[in-house]
Amino acid sequence: MEKRELVYYKLDEVDCKILAMLQENARASLKDMAAAVSMSPTAVGTRIDRMLEEGVLEGFTTKLNPESMGHYIKAFINLEVSPDQKEEFYPYIDSVLNVVECNCVTGDYSMLIEVRFKTTADLDHFVGELQRFGKTKTQIVFSTCVKHRCRYWRADNEIRSTTANDKQ
Repeated sequence: MEKRELVYYKLDEVDCKILAMLQENARASLKDMAAAVSMSPTAVGTRIDRMLEEGVLEGFTTKLNPESMGHYIKAFINLEVSPDQKEEFYPYIDSVLNVVECNCVTGDYSMLIEVRFKTTADLDHFVGELQRFGKTKTQIVFSTCVKHRCRYWRADNEIRSTTANDKQ
């Protein structure tokens, strides 16, 4: 893997507003965003293009609802993969369409894999396949109280919690 110097893109207030609008509605028009930040649509488009070039924005995607397509089983699988197996493991895991995300992590297991399946039998079969790479530990999700989000880029990234006293 090529090593490169980490250079962080500095977001200004206008960039933050544009990103917030795109996260709210990625189909928002340049005209509407421009009106909200008091700029021309061309200037907003240029900022978006620059954030794409700098890697701040990775692209625009469609968010699917797995449950509406019958993929009700969400699970996290911990997998212990030895370093000499990674060359075989990486292409394999990338080819499995039920894998939502696979992360190389620290701790007792080297991989954390998020998956979606229609049935627990399908999940069980997949876990059996994974065990050729090493020991597994699977957790099936009952519910999700905070959905996936990407809000850490904001300048006000302090950890916040609300207590009963705060609401009074």
